Amino acid sequence: MVGKIVQLEDYEKLIGGEAVERIRKKARPLQGLHLVNVNSTYYGGGVAELLSSLSLLMNSVGIKTGWGVIQGAPDFFSITKKMHNALQGEEINLSNRKREIYEEVIWENAVRNHLENHNMVIIHDPQPLPMIKHYKKNGPWIWRCHIDLTNPNKELWNYLVPTVEKYDAVIFSLKEYAQNIKTPQLFFMPAIDPFKIKTREMSEEEIKERLDHYGIPTDLPLVVQISRFDRWKDPQGVIEAFKLARKEVDCTLVLLGNVATDDPEGSDLFESLLDCREERIIILSHQDSALVNALQRRAAVVVQKSIREGFGLTVTEAMWKGTPVIGGNIGGIRYQIEDGVNGFLVSSVEETAGRIVRLIKDQKLREEMGRKAKETVRKKFLLNRYLEEYLDLFGAFETIYRLTALPKV
Repeated sequence: MVGKIVQLEDYEKLIGGEAVERIRKKARPLQGLHLVNVNSTYYGGGVAELLSSLSLLMNSVGIKTGWGVIQGAPDFFSITKKMHNALQGEEINLSNRKREIYEEVIWENAVRNHLENHNMVIIHDPQPLPMIKHYKKNGPWIWRCHIDLTNPNKELWNYLVPTVEKYDAVIFSLKEYAQNIKTPQLFFMPAIDPFKIKTREMSEEEIKERLDHYGIPTDLPLVVQISRFDRWKDPQGVIEAFKLARKEVDCTLVLLGNVATDDPEGSDLFESLLDCREERIIILSHQDSALVNALQRRAAVVVQKSIREGFGLTVTEAMWKGTPVIGGNIGGIRYQIEDGVNGFLVSSVEETAGRIVRLIKDQKLREEMGRKAKETVRKKFLLNRYLEEYLDLFGAFETIYRLTALPKV
């Protein structure tokens, strides 16, 4: 049996018929447009989450939308992970050898991916960025950068800028990530698909089944952090905050993560955290969307104590389930959580511990923040809004390029 693919009309009960028709009207002039997204992994992290849903929703409004993933050996992804970290402010030894490996692998991917057969190309993050150098444009190319660019490493950024400026537009998640480049810049905050396994409604029986399957106890309030195993997510800081909090309240910590195929540091971090496990500190690495959903719904508190965060879709996911979130006071998290209203923003282990204690002790506050959190997501962070921003951009390109379907070969 083939499952149903979500259509724009499915959003009507959440956003109203007028909004659905407005989006349909914007999509009509773009019927038959053939575009492709390219990134570096099919799963693990927010970019893959976005593309898996957005590509289908674009197809549902008549835009032929594909999704390709570049291939590379471990040394390539080791380099691109260092680049990712450097774009978020770390140092990098950008040797000639590293540049050669990076550019050679991209050239190989350009040979085997015929992007010239599309009339719009969207490249995601730095891994596939140089693809643009190996094609004659058939239409606009867009670079979508999901990374926190508050303070990028200057050496690396100066190396990337000439390539970035070959693009027709650059999309960052926040205005504070804007850079001094010639290319026009736009700012789209990410959003969630409320109909996926990870986000749709679950019954109490379904929640219990998933938690029981993994042996997660529910006799005490759950404190949960869900994210890739990445040191920017500060899992060690979450463990320290939990240990402080449980001096005042009884609770259980669950750290659930996964390791993306383009992140060679993830498995090492996961292994290093296993020494912290104990009866009430559960550390799991699983690719199970239903488990994520169950944990975020059953949690008394969800924590996302990131120290760098381009946006933080796991915050949005938990807020959508009516669960209060304690988030690091950085990047995109600050645009989702209004401190003290629909969650808490924190800047230290001690602050995090204090907020955990307060929320576990005060059920009324948890419920009030949870209601406000869900409404925030409904108004601002559902995928229909993200789709509409892209449609506005595509429509603007109509004045520059003739965006029509390619002739059949």
